[in-house]
Amino acid sequence: MILVVVLEAGAILLALAPWHDAAPAAGAGTPGTTASAGSADVSPDAIDGGAEDPTEAAATPAPDAVFTIGAAGDVLPHETVIRTAATGEGYDFVPMLAATQAWSSGVDLAICSMEVPLSLPQETPSGYPLFGAPDELPANLATLGWDGCATATNHALDRGYDNSAFTLDEFDAAGLGHAGSARSALEADEPQIYELEREGQTIRVAQIAATYGTNGLPIPSDAPWAVTLIDTDRLVAQATAARTAGADLVVASLHWGVEYRSAPSTDQLEVADALAASGQIDLIIGNHPHVPQPMALLVGGPRGEGMWVAYSLGNLISNQDDLCCIPQAATGVFITATVVKPADGPARVTGLEWTPITVDRVGAQRAYPLPDLVAGDRPDGLTLTAGEISSRMAGVQAVMDNSTGAEFPERTEPSTPTGRAAVVVPRS
Repeated sequence: MILVVVLEAGAILLALAPWHDAAPAAGAGTPGTTASAGSADVSPDAIDGGAEDPTEAAATPAPDAVFTIGAAGDVLPHETVIRTAATGEGYDFVPMLAATQAWSSGVDLAICSMEVPLSLPQETPSGYPLFGAPDELPANLATLGWDGCATATNHALDRGYDNSAFTLDEFDAAGLGHAGSARSALEADEPQIYELEREGQTIRVAQIAATYGTNGLPIPSDAPWAVTLIDTDRLVAQATAARTAGADLVVASLHWGVEYRSAPSTDQLEVADALAASGQIDLIIGNHPHVPQPMALLVGGPRGEGMWVAYSLGNLISNQDDLCCIPQAATGVFITATVVKPADGPARVTGLEWTPITVDRVGAQRAYPLPDLVAGDRPDGLTLTAGEISSRMAGVQAVMDNSTGAEFPERTEPSTPTGRAAVVVPRS
């Protein structure tokens, strides 16, 4: 028989045990250690009363996922734009938008407004009044960094249902997402989903889209789902279904408002207020007026944190300026929305910035970020005078000054992607 000394919780215990049964007493010493036979080695932790306090070894909180969503004005290829894009062997719209590529490729998710349908391969492309853009355009947009577009516009059915469906086929072929028009009833009910991998999270952004009308052209009776018209109840139902299916953020692209009017119409304000009150939509991207309109943070939105609205982004590319319309038609804005998604919380838009864009119609239809021109950049071929540049900048600034509900700063430098490119999830 020998004496075995065991220290437990600061108390000394004595026990008699046969040599051949010698073993650590239950609960004695440090977990994972065994005392040698005949020894009295004791862990300092045991003397102090147990293992380290777990609060001292708390895990570092997972970082928030942060990414950006970018959007711009209407892609509106008038006849002169199409002629300028002609190469002799086809069409290439990349040169006229190349100066904006740092912006469209610099955000994590870039969403455009595709104002017009494509012409079929056997058709001749055309501009106003019944548009049909060359079928190279979707691939050009993908080259420039765009991830998808809204396709619900008043011109969506300019060439009929077959062209509308062909447009979506070409978007699919180019790897672009699309929302607002469809090739089946099932597709019409499906939002466009974009997935982003950030900070170990898979974040799903849903895009839904609708238009105020189709310029009086009938929606086919055998394809009533071909183009989605603005209906607040349906938009809310789509957004709710998207969230139920796992969307972290819902963006609504709306073709609405009054052309060449720099203030939102009563209809725009009423629809926006209704969508904000639903609590299902995070951001509205507006187009159709062909001129910039202000932005707003409205009361409501998810969890009551507000819903962000850009009422109209004007034009990205077109043949419009003061000669056909009003001076502001030569401008648009590129918006950059910042989104934050904590590891253990919901995604939310935390801010909206704007960057003015202008088109040098005479100078080969080139689109330029205005901050570069205001700072003195003079690209080869530019025909805009310093006075025209200053006037166009002042016009956009005056509109943005009417934004409400939050600060909406001008952004003068493109952002940088925070991770891998967004994955476009097929709608059908």
